[in-house]
Order: sequence, then C-alpha cells, then structure tokens
Amino acid sequence: MIHNGSAEVTPPVPTAAQAFAAGPSVHTEAAADPLPPSAPLRLRIPEIDVDAPLTGLGLGADGALEVPPAADRNLAGWWRDGTRPGAKGTAIVAGHVDNAQGPAVFYALGSLKKGHRIEVDRQDGRTAVFTIDAVEVYAKEHFPDGKVYGEADRAEIRVITCGGGFSRGSGGYQGNVVAFGHLIGVR
Repeated sequence: MIHNGSAEVTPPVPTAAQAFAAGPSVHTEAAADPLPPSAPLRLRIPEIDVDAPLTGLGLGADGALEVPPAADRNLAGWWRDGTRPGAKGTAIVAGHVDNAQGPAVFYALGSLKKGHRIEVDRQDGRTAVFTIDAVEVYAKEHFPDGKVYGEADRAEIRVITCGGGFSRGSGGYQGNVVAFGHLIGVR
C-alpha cells in the first residue's frame, strides 16, 4: 500500500475475467518453438509501461526465491538457476510492487489482461515475445507452487509481485499477483 500525501493507494488487482477459469479465452495464439537458453537482460510490458533491466536471483536460506534490491524501483529479477525466458520450461521473473518511495516495477501487474504482451531481450540478441494467458492473485497461505513454478512442455513465463491486500500488522502484502504467459514469437 502506497502513501500518496494523505491518501493511501492500493495497487490494481486482477479481475476474475483474467483468471484461467473465467469465460472464453482471448489467447488463441499458437505457441512458438522454444529458443536455446540465453540469459535475459531486459523485460518490457508495454501495456503497463514496464521497461526494466533484469538481475539474476537465487534462493534464500528458507528456500524461497530472493527478491531484487528494493532500492531500485525499476529492477526486476529472474531465477538464474531456472529456465531462461524463451527456452523450454517455466521462466520465473519477480519484482517489487512498491517500496518506501512509491510504486515499483510491477505496481500495475494486476491490471494486465489476457492477450497483453511481455517482451524479454536476451543476451543472444533475440527478443522473446510472450502473450498473457491469465493473471491471478493468491493468498500467501494458499499459493499454488506447482501451478506457478511447475515445469512446462513449451516456453512459458511467470511474472510475480506482491498483492492481494495489505496489512501493517501482519507482514505487509497478504498475497501475490502472478501473470502467466507463453512464447508466441521471436524478434
């Protein structure tokens, strides 16, 4: 939750229409063939004005994915020991929703819709282009690890940030917003 003067601002939350189970799907685009692995350098999501450099993230001592340094609001991270975006499998990208200075890189992630694009510039000079299949929000205690982190038979991506309500006394954000996508092309 962001403080903006005297008003509190809450990041957008995906609507039920953007979930997997909701109504007809707009993501009818066929999956592109996976690319060879190559480190990601930059991520863009034009619909929410994201254009961010990527840093590698590992796992913390508790086994959870590390988060990018909070001081750089426009920095996102990718799980460096996992699938590279564009390669076969499930690539994981994470970033902050906000920090003490205001909205951060994935503040508007919850406003994405099926069919929006995610673009990832890679070290090999290619740009992997993904379409969003769904955007869902999960409470921390009911986070579906298998659904979010599980392997895929095609090139997929998950973009994750905090969300799902905020409680000062209970550790901040109570859940996570996750955008699910699959590779549809390469530039």
